[in-house]
Amino acid sequence: MARARAITGARVRSWVTVGGVLAAAGLLFVASGLHAAQSGSRQPQDIAQVVQAESERVSELTDAAALLDQEITRLTADESGHVPRVAPPVAAREGIAAGSRAVSGPGLTVTLDDAPPSALDTAPGDPQPNDLVVHQQDLQNVINALWAGGAEAMTLQGERVTSTSAFRCSGNILLLHGKVFSPPYEVTVIGDQEALAQALEEDEGVRNYRAFVDWVHLGWGVERHDKVDVPASQSTGELRYARVPEGTDVFA
Repeated sequence: MARARAITGARVRSWVTVGGVLAAAGLLFVASGLHAAQSGSRQPQDIAQVVQAESERVSELTDAAALLDQEITRLTADESGHVPRVAPPVAAREGIAAGSRAVSGPGLTVTLDDAPPSALDTAPGDPQPNDLVVHQQDLQNVINALWAGGAEAMTLQGERVTSTSAFRCSGNILLLHGKVFSPPYEVTVIGDQEALAQALEEDEGVRNYRAFVDWVHLGWGVERHDKVDVPASQSTGELRYARVPEGTDVFA
């Protein structure tokens, strides 16, 4: 009798286990069907279908890439014969403005320097150490005045100054093009000497600097040259531009 009850209990447990597995499989099947319905797409259900679907997608993308390559080749051929050529005089002026060409001609050099430390004791009033050094705005005022006076090309400490040049002063140290310089600072330009000198005389910032020249003896000098050699910038390469086919909206 006990043996019969044990056999019966084992069979019940076996049927319960089988029923649980079947119920779980049914839940998974229903969940998979609901997911497919919610996603709005039919998904392959075996490896063969996945491989076939991905192979078809790769083939479609390959065909699309080939069509794009053909379009690029056609556009390149259409535009290659229509690239505008800049006249040599215009190209020369652009090269000078961009700093990619060396230039020679008449000009002048402006020199700015720190005042001697003894000025703290000998200058009238109560000068401070900060009054004895050349500041960034002093150089900026000189450079801007020279540009306004018609400077055609310029160097600062022998470095070609262009529209992309940036310098910074920290104390009495000048940082320019990744290099460090100490005073005296020299700004050399090519252009009409009279117009350049007049621009320096009329600039308010330069006049303010020269007031400190008279007070604490900051360094100041303007030297004229019959010929100045301004080198090409070492930080500019050949300038290029991209030509876009007519009618193309590059911001689309």
